[in-house]
Amino acid sequence: MPLSQSLCILYLPIPKRNFQTYLATLDASMTHPTPPAMHQVSVRSTFGIDSDLQVPAFAERSELVPAIDSAYRFNPDVTLALLAGFAHNRRVLVQGMHGTGKSTHIEQVAARLNWPCVRVNLDGHISRLDLVGRDAVVLREGQQVTEFQEGIVPWALQRPVALIFDEYDAGRPDVMFVIQRVLERDGQFTLLDQNRVIHPHAQFRLFATSNTIGQGNLNGLYFGAQRLNHAQLDRWDVVAALNYLSAPEEAAIVQARVPAMATQPDLLLQMVALADLTRKGFAAGDVSALMSPRTVISWAENLQLFGDLATALRLTYVNKCDEAEHALVAEYFQRCFDRPLFPAA
Repeated sequence: MPLSQSLCILYLPIPKRNFQTYLATLDASMTHPTPPAMHQVSVRSTFGIDSDLQVPAFAERSELVPAIDSAYRFNPDVTLALLAGFAHNRRVLVQGMHGTGKSTHIEQVAARLNWPCVRVNLDGHISRLDLVGRDAVVLREGQQVTEFQEGIVPWALQRPVALIFDEYDAGRPDVMFVIQRVLERDGQFTLLDQNRVIHPHAQFRLFATSNTIGQGNLNGLYFGAQRLNHAQLDRWDVVAALNYLSAPEEAAIVQARVPAMATQPDLLLQMVALADLTRKGFAAGDVSALMSPRTVISWAENLQLFGDLATALRLTYVNKCDEAEHALVAEYFQRCFDRPLFPAA
């Protein structure tokens, strides 16, 4: 079965010695009898955004398309940017601080479009061979032969999938030049090892997420982030910024994740208010760590486990801060809940 007809979702990293075998397994098992049919869906009814736009979606849902998270809240501007990427084959980079749901945002848009995804985490161990391919010894009719096996970029480029480069700013600069040509909408990919030029599939899409926007680890928060080549940054058609949600929206997400908080809506809003104070304190340089929506969800979950708000906060967030900052975090807690954060000595 031609691989251009397969639908899959792949999460990396996979051990390098098993990577090519894993792709071969997908090729053999994840096939579709005919090229996947597509139809138009309404942005208003599908994403709840006030727009008359119609976007393409696959008619059938594969079991490997990302699962729909009914609790996910879409940022209108970022959603429209991503829909432009899916509908018009634009290269979209989503930038934002940790815990804002950048990768999840792309996956949830894809989930509602029934669009398969290939998500690659660009850590420092991803090499050119992982992205492009390598010669490998395989068994053919009982004989060991050497043949070229494609890496993730040419593999995805020939299929109807959305390739997501997660932690894009963590990729090694010398390796990132591999995707330079692919960033152009109709960019072809040349396999020098095969003397072959690969033309992208009509439904191939490319996205990326990053914490920084190419300037490296300026504030010390994202150790390992690389400075990005601006000639490559310039090739991204759309750069969307995903920031933290408003307090009511964030509270709604936490409540959806921790249903027990539904009986304490006022307490939940106070928890979100404290998280916002840590974000403002971080921006001002007063605290070294901030509370992301992910942290607030963990706090709410730990509250159900430990039964005490202050204990749950100390175990979820306070212990991640420098000891010199504990007094300021205790002040935030006192302002929001009118009670002490630490037990009396």
